[in-house]
Amino acid sequence: MLLPHPVEGAEGPYDAGYLPRLEMTFHPVEEPITEPIAKMGGDPVWMDEPCWPVHPSTAEPLDFVGQFPVPVEPGEERRMAYLFLSYDDYETGGTDPEDGEAVLLVQPGGRIPAFATIGPAGTKGRSLWRFGPDEEQVSVQFRIHTTAVPETVERNLEEHGTVDIRDYLGGKPAYPDWAGVEAPWRFFFCLGGMEDDGPYFLNFAYGSGFAYLSPDRLEGRFSWEAA
Repeated sequence: MLLPHPVEGAEGPYDAGYLPRLEMTFHPVEEPITEPIAKMGGDPVWMDEPCWPVHPSTAEPLDFVGQFPVPVEPGEERRMAYLFLSYDDYETGGTDPEDGEAVLLVQPGGRIPAFATIGPAGTKGRSLWRFGPDEEQVSVQFRIHTTAVPETVERNLEEHGTVDIRDYLGGKPAYPDWAGVEAPWRFFFCLGGMEDDGPYFLNFAYGSGFAYLSPDRLEGRFSWEAA
């Protein structure tokens, strides 16, 4: 899997903190992924002790959405970011990056955000899912592949402020309105919402979700914005 690398000069979430920009595509798997590689759905493959977040009000385990390799400098240890979101009556949590309904955890050696509520040992929630017949919720799992973004896409961003892809790692972000966090958080990846009869269900009100990392890449944030 190709990964972007940290770059100097980024000061906040509107800069390209990691380059190059890479498009993510999701490919269904026949067998569960049990390695610490990029994926959507399934069970988290922890690189440290299991650490499952729960809803701060109800104590219900959040849904595991996916795991994403953290950009590292040459020689640094490999780390993974694990995304968890709440779900209630077709509403996906994450409109506020610090209310505990969206948690992005970094392992190993990462910091648990102060607003996150972690369940007791053995806590386990469900994973990413899609709607099946009669609105049955069916678990899904995808391997994430990454490819370099064509130069035409980058030019379109510079000229028009838009990106012609839904899911990408690194690069300069294109927000519908504004970033959900302030400096010094750095943009990490963009994840498109998927509703109705899509391969997975994430209700971002037809918008996109944005992940961020602290400058030392040991703590994460996530929030989504409607289109």
